[in-house]
Amino acid sequence: MLKPRASISALAPYRSPIMSRAGLSLDLNESMAGCSPRVLARLRDLSAADVSLYPQRELGERLVAKFLGIASEQLLLTNGLDEALLLLFASYLGPADELLFADPTFTMYPMLGEALGAKVVRVQSGHDLALPVADLLARISPRTRVIAIANPNNPTGLAAARADLLKIAQAAPDAAVLIDEAYFEFYGETLITDLPSHPNLFVARTFSKAYGLAGLRLGVLTGAAEQIGYLRRFSEPFNVNSVALACLEVALADQAFVRAHVAQVQQGREQLAQLFDDLGLRFWPSQTNFVLVRVGAAAKIFVESMRRRGILVRDLSASPGCEGCVRITLATPSQMEEVLQTIREAIAQDQRS
Repeated sequence: MLKPRASISALAPYRSPIMSRAGLSLDLNESMAGCSPRVLARLRDLSAADVSLYPQRELGERLVAKFLGIASEQLLLTNGLDEALLLLFASYLGPADELLFADPTFTMYPMLGEALGAKVVRVQSGHDLALPVADLLARISPRTRVIAIANPNNPTGLAAARADLLKIAQAAPDAAVLIDEAYFEFYGETLITDLPSHPNLFVARTFSKAYGLAGLRLGVLTGAAEQIGYLRRFSEPFNVNSVALACLEVALADQAFVRAHVAQVQQGREQLAQLFDDLGLRFWPSQTNFVLVRVGAAAKIFVESMRRRGILVRDLSASPGCEGCVRITLATPSQMEEVLQTIREAIAQDQRS
């Protein structure tokens, strides 16, 4: 009887986090501002050849590498950041190896580690949910092959200091150290400039968040040219679709759109922070396009109350250290007034229940 590898059969089934689109979707950290008008114009201008011919990923890689100020040999474009994670983990992790990360963080890390049969080593963050640098350093072993750190982190929105991240990379020279910068544009600090001095360092980016291109699935993985070369051997040659590549140049060119969106998100974060202060709720100062807030034991009731009022938010209670917490993506300025009022109503209802 045909059976998959034991690590696959034991894996919990992955289900799409999209529960519904019936409402304002503030549950998946998507851009509520959409994408640049230049991107929409380019989409409308696509030719038959743009769709019928195989894509030339290398042209896009040269564009992004120039934008980031690195050599194209140091960069791989992927079908969303998820594929970048899969390529990196599969290239360095085996059944006898260890994947190290701190909880709470992006759920794809443990899922990929378990699928590859690696030992998943979790370090729990403290009460403040900041990256537990000392504990991570203490858990590095000769079997540590991948260390995954989202910076800023999802779901907390917190960012770790560059010096601490480099300390971890230096302490594990035989491990691939991934710094997942999916929310870089909202934070502004990167480790890409540290790639030359750390051959085991990888930095990932995405066009899904600040650029509003989640539907086109376009990710970026950077690292030492030699290491990226190994991943390129394993990567499918036509993994990035031609529509995404056709939009890439105009998306990069419209930095004014990105800056405006980031400014709107920062304004929205301040509004949520003020509201949560007024309501006496514990929240974490975010460097991303979302805010994590603890609403208490009634988190599921709060999420359902928001849904009935037409706004979708994410219950993070199942994430280690996030009991009673909800993650709320920032809306556009025109939507924020409704969002703030709905949160007030939902909290008031919970308190009466």
